[in-house]
Amino acid sequence: MKPPAQQPTLKRRLIRQLVLLQVAIQLLVIGALAASGYLIDFSSSENTVEILQEAVARDAAGKLVMRPTQRLVALRETVPHLWFSIRDHQGGQVVEGLIPPEFASIGDTLDAVRQARLGWNIGDPPRQAARMRWVDSAAGDVQILTGPDSPVTWRNLGLALLLLLVQLVLPIMAITVAATLLATHFVVKRTLAGLNAAAARAGQIDADQRGVRLPLSGVPGEIATLVGAFNDALQRLDDGHARHERFLADAAHELRTPLAILNTRLENLPDSPDRQRLLADTARLSVLAGQLLDLQRMKGNSDRRQPIDLVEMARDVVAEMAPLALAAGYEISFEPQAARVETEGDRDALVRALTNLVQNAIDHAGGQGSVVVRVDAAGNVDVIDDGPGIPAAQRAHVFKPFYRVHATGPGAGLGLSLVQEIVRLHGGEVSVHDGPEGGTLFRMRLPLHAAKRSVSSLH
Repeated sequence: MKPPAQQPTLKRRLIRQLVLLQVAIQLLVIGALAASGYLIDFSSSENTVEILQEAVARDAAGKLVMRPTQRLVALRETVPHLWFSIRDHQGGQVVEGLIPPEFASIGDTLDAVRQARLGWNIGDPPRQAARMRWVDSAAGDVQILTGPDSPVTWRNLGLALLLLLVQLVLPIMAITVAATLLATHFVVKRTLAGLNAAAARAGQIDADQRGVRLPLSGVPGEIATLVGAFNDALQRLDDGHARHERFLADAAHELRTPLAILNTRLENLPDSPDRQRLLADTARLSVLAGQLLDLQRMKGNSDRRQPIDLVEMARDVVAEMAPLALAAGYEISFEPQAARVETEGDRDALVRALTNLVQNAIDHAGGQGSVVVRVDAAGNVDVIDDGPGIPAAQRAHVFKPFYRVHATGPGAGLGLSLVQEIVRLHGGEVSVHDGPEGGTLFRMRLPLHAAKRSVSSLH
């Protein structure tokens, strides 16, 4: 199954959408202001000054005159109320059109100023405005004073838009994006702090923990409903798990009495092969019921944990299982590689787990060869047999409940699953490998006791 593509985070989505929204709003506002003329006037008095600068000249007598350039002719046609006054430093002047009275008396008042815009305050009634510049022309240095703006042209429009983009739009957008990224980062981080705490708590939920709930404090209202539903689901899972655990414990406890009665009755029967097989079957059932009880007891009560010497424990299991192994046709031996290897846990449960591994070797190793139990200084407890082994494709399944490598073999397929659960509750792991000389090697890896990390080697 193809893994789903990683979804963008809520933080990234919010930042992207806020940036796009703010940029769109600013573009609309700037566009509206530009279209209304409040932001920029696309007509240009600067263009009028340039046209007059190009046309002014002197005649043979040295007087200022206007040459009928193509652009000046076009300006006169498109601006019916064109007016201007052009004068030089010697007092020469050429005038065209009706100069507004407020500008007619300026004369040489602005000679010391190279350029100026003459107009009125914002909010005053609309009036004529003027532009004054000293420019270098064919007639020399002249002062041009004019009022009417040149008509809108594509060139003017393009330059105005470019100026608007460079001087206003881009800086505002850059500031907006930077401010949004910075502000949204802290705002979203603070807003989602409760959600992040809930996610961190969810990551700590384990199958063995009960009563864990996600915190609702600081979680946004839109997410609180989901978190509440998740907590309700956890409660239902806890209730179902508790019922399941009680059922297993009660079933195992109820089985012990009839199994003990059945075993007593079988022992009173005349000796025969059938009697021996029935006794072996009842013994296996008794072991399974004991394992279930130990497992439930260990889950519900951590007070039974105590220091355990794995060497001593394994030696006791081998001694107890030796008669059964010898009767089944096996040689059984114990090979400790350290004098003492100490862990911590429930000794009865670990004895059950190791007993089950030895019983598994007796049941599936083919009825001949040897069974070796080995303990090393690293906390590994190995059970090795000379049987046919377990195919590599099936090793990942042997610890699943009710799974059996051989469908016709003994047992219900719960033994190895219980071994895995017991070892896991002790903080270790159980695995299956090829034996050193064929067969199968089951390994229980248990953590060493904190106060007993170093052990003395027998070698």
